[in-house]
Amino acid sequence: MHTGIWKEPVHGPVMARRLNIDGDGQGDLAGHGGEQRAVLVYQIQSYTHWQRHLGRDDFGFGQFGENLTVDGLPDDVVCVGDRYRIGEAEFEVTQPRVTCYRVGMRLDEPRLPALLVSHHRPGFYMRVLTEGLIQAGDRIIKTRTGPGALSIADTDALLYLPGRDPAKLHLAAQLPALSPGWRDSFRDLLTADTDGAGAHLESVAAEPAWAGFRSMRVAAVRRETTTVSSIHLAATDGSRLPPTRAGQYLTLRIPAAGQPAPVRSYSLSSAPDGGTYRISVKHEPHGIASAFLTTTLQPGTLLEVAAPRGDFLLADGTGPVLLISAGIGLTPVLSMLHELATRHSAREVWWLHGARRPGEDPLADEAHGLLASLPHAHEHVFYSAATVEESRQHKAHRGRLSYDELVALALPAAANAYVCGPSAFMADMQRALTALGMDPRDIHTELFGAVPSLNPGLIGQPHRSPHPPSGAPGTGPLVTFARSGLSAHFPTSLRNVLELADACDVPTRWSCRSGVCHTCITTVLSGEVSYSPDPLDPPDGGQVLICCAQPDTDVVLDM
Repeated sequence: MHTGIWKEPVHGPVMARRLNIDGDGQGDLAGHGGEQRAVLVYQIQSYTHWQRHLGRDDFGFGQFGENLTVDGLPDDVVCVGDRYRIGEAEFEVTQPRVTCYRVGMRLDEPRLPALLVSHHRPGFYMRVLTEGLIQAGDRIIKTRTGPGALSIADTDALLYLPGRDPAKLHLAAQLPALSPGWRDSFRDLLTADTDGAGAHLESVAAEPAWAGFRSMRVAAVRRETTTVSSIHLAATDGSRLPPTRAGQYLTLRIPAAGQPAPVRSYSLSSAPDGGTYRISVKHEPHGIASAFLTTTLQPGTLLEVAAPRGDFLLADGTGPVLLISAGIGLTPVLSMLHELATRHSAREVWWLHGARRPGEDPLADEAHGLLASLPHAHEHVFYSAATVEESRQHKAHRGRLSYDELVALALPAAANAYVCGPSAFMADMQRALTALGMDPRDIHTELFGAVPSLNPGLIGQPHRSPHPPSGAPGTGPLVTFARSGLSAHFPTSLRNVLELADACDVPTRWSCRSGVCHTCITTVLSGEVSYSPDPLDPPDGGQVLICCAQPDTDVVLDM
């Protein structure tokens, strides 16, 4: 843990500088510090409040991580953009305190990040307008009132609490003194709340077609190559399955492959409204689920399937589309080609695909046929291990898809790009497309493994693959981390699902660890949870805040 939360009072004058106060520092510069968060302020009156509320008498100044402990300046009076002169320095208020687990750790009170928000006593940050010496006992002189008169308490509530006031939200999104990160968050909230935000946003937020897992019948298994098989799924009663969106995936629970039943996710490779579903699965070395699906599964078998999900979706529009894939990463791109062909789209469509050789390029002929039906299609296939004759017969480029190849193709910079393949391939394509002038917001990627961790303040953590927790097995409900391919019974010694994920080295994303910031929000594929403590702003249905959730039943989480 690298943190600057432990602070002690200092005597005599110190220099307030643009980035912090001399002798001070921040451990996590992603969440704290910088010009907009140079100085943290907390009030003596809030100390008194917490002493009463928590029944404690062991507080000392600096214990809430503040640089300046002040008499007055309450959070419901101080406004963003207010300016104050203290000693030789002048400051401007920029934002409330960031909800962070470290203040709870400092006071040995894990609930504190949530309490600071719910009691409207977060404290606030200031930037240094004029550097100078300050010391305890200096008068605090207000030199300007911030435009808009939006208090720190109201600003904090707008971000973290339900029931947002639309007028205040519009005001916050335009305040010039508000730190850019907070201002962008408010603009995102406005965009999400705006009527007619677009079919794409609406589809992402749509409820799944069914809750939990349902049984489906394997209608057919087709071998595409020596390592890839396509599995066709149908409703057990013969009815049409709900339509999907091009780019979505299915999550399968496969009891016949082992116990506990492995849970894996696979992209749909079929047309979005075909009445049945198709996934195409590559047999991975040591892959329990993929081995069963590609070598043992027979037609007529019943599989447990969660509803189609995902935000790697082909957006509506008329502009150019780049579909970039490698290997089995073709599958969601193929679904997008089906949708474009079904619509008889007049959009300019580019398919750029990489594989080793023709015999290891499943579904390429199907993609070629779909592209042939589109009036403005461009197809470029790259084989890294093909012979000259193989490349000639299949009209393919020799070598790998790279930045230089993209430059030579003269791709339209105003396109929306959809990239799927191995992680290194997607990262390379993102960098190359950005270097070619594409807006990073128009470059979309699909990741089936666990999402990258976001664990502020933790340093020097060894990388370990997910594993069962140490010690005796838990006796609680079974928790399955679908992306990580791991299931474990919940131990009664742990407080929440996040602690179980940490114990298993499952990659996690969190900040407050107390149900405030929503950084840990996770899709729940099946099962029920309860909360302790209750989150201040409960997530939408089908999602869970793992930092304060305990499983009531067996649960499957998309992580």
